[in-house]
Amino acid sequence: MNRYRALFALPNVWVLVLAAFPARVAYGMVGLALFFKTQQETGSIALAGLVIGANSLAGSFTAGIRGSIIDRYGQKWPLRILVPGYASMMILVNISHSATFILIMATIMGLTAPPINLSVRPLWKTIVTGDFLRTAYAVDTSVMNTAGVIGPVIATSLALSSHPGSALITAAALMSIGGGALALAAVSRDWKPEKKEKDAQSLWRNPALRLMMLEGSFIGFGWGLFDVAVPAFATIEKVQHRTAWVFAAMGISSIIGGLIAGLISKRTSSLAALRKTYFIWFLVSIPMVFTYPGWSMAIAGAFLGFVGGAIQVFYWEVMEAVRPKGSAVSYMAWLWTVEGSVMSLGAAAGGVISESISPQFCLLLTAISIGFGNIVLTVGKKRLIAANRIPTDEEELNARLHATSDPDLH
Repeated sequence: MNRYRALFALPNVWVLVLAAFPARVAYGMVGLALFFKTQQETGSIALAGLVIGANSLAGSFTAGIRGSIIDRYGQKWPLRILVPGYASMMILVNISHSATFILIMATIMGLTAPPINLSVRPLWKTIVTGDFLRTAYAVDTSVMNTAGVIGPVIATSLALSSHPGSALITAAALMSIGGGALALAAVSRDWKPEKKEKDAQSLWRNPALRLMMLEGSFIGFGWGLFDVAVPAFATIEKVQHRTAWVFAAMGISSIIGGLIAGLISKRTSSLAALRKTYFIWFLVSIPMVFTYPGWSMAIAGAFLGFVGGAIQVFYWEVMEAVRPKGSAVSYMAWLWTVEGSVMSLGAAAGGVISESISPQFCLLLTAISIGFGNIVLTVGKKRLIAANRIPTDEEELNARLHATSDPDLH
């Protein structure tokens, strides 16, 4: 834990962790808040899944564009424009009773979603260096997952309370607070985009990006199914409140998994760590198929979340190692454009499959999707070879000295 103490002793670490946290909680609430709002207004699980899918598809479809804008112009004004607009639209959805209006507005929300997580990730390189970056990514992953624990619990509790409209109102307030704080923070406001290399090829022609997009397509579709299957299963069994149990268990364990990943020795490369944990992730996804909304699903979800939290850390490291200069935000954004778009299709399909076949079948497809993602990384590992490098002892020592003895350089 000494590594984490050293990290939090650096300037701006606490600022970066705390500033965006409310907005991340808001994002953790949006999906379920929209799901329950639609289901309560229409009585249709399939339509609720369609609303989530439309919101996710619209958000992911424009993620690459919004990321490219930030890579070119910085974070200051994009966040200051998108944050209040997004919060306002959540309020409009909340006061509506029209299924058509909810669907349309949820789609527009996705198109204008503030890129909070995409903006935070590149800021870590301005605060820490060298091997401390893995620890920083672990902290950021754990913060995201903490928000992922709190968000669904708050959304479910409020949506099923005597004041169901308070779910979207609370999400709007948290987005305004967190997004506004990040936009005003000096570490974000003063961030300078990287200069692109001359004659650099298009990102879409980057072999590593195309491989990660293919992997992301499988994971996106499977996770879209999962996100709808869990609340749909609980709704069909008339135990909607247990949805929060499952997502909370997954979120808490993912926090622990991410923090442990941040302590993994530098002698394990990012790519090797990713591939090993990915295979374990596939294995622990299988028991979810045989669970029921309650303790069995929560326990299986905890294992799934633990490994998934570790994977996020190594995934970010791999991406950082293989991306070209000038794509600090847009590289991840274009990945999310593909993964998120396919995820929205999975969410839309998840509602239909849950009603017409069964939620368990959705969970089976999730496990199969993770299995295919593992195959893609195994077959295409040579395209990610830049992430297989292990820092030398000299680089590690310089990183530690820079991080602990010369904080003003950050």
